[in-house]
Amino acid sequence: MPELTPGLLAELEHIVTEADTASHWGSGGLPVFSTPALVGLMESAAAVALAGHLSPGQTTVGGHIDVRHLAATPVGMKVRAKAELIAVEGRKLVFKIQAWDELELIGDANHDRFVIDETSFMAKVATKNQS
Repeated sequence: MPELTPGLLAELEHIVTEADTASHWGSGGLPVFSTPALVGLMESAAAVALAGHLSPGQTTVGGHIDVRHLAATPVGMKVRAKAELIAVEGRKLVFKIQAWDELELIGDANHDRFVIDETSFMAKVATKNQS
């Protein structure tokens, strides 16, 4: 397995659309960037930070996220999330993630991902359909 070391970084940008809003997700009635969309952006940034650092046949899955959504962002505004790998504990990878819109910090999170073998993982998932 390639070396996974703290300090790996990735940053993603996204323009908020109607599909990202709390009213669309059903997580509130307002046309602002939703917490589910924020979590998705944060998880994506963490996954991108690992690009090229996993062995063939490996990927990661999210296991835990502790997120604070700090400020509202309107449709049309750019948001960005920056993820940094801060610890490697066996298969567990710990990330610190922050997100901003064009004016301010809008969220922060601690996020755990786990390195998995894709084939074994999907074989286990497939057994759920064999009832």
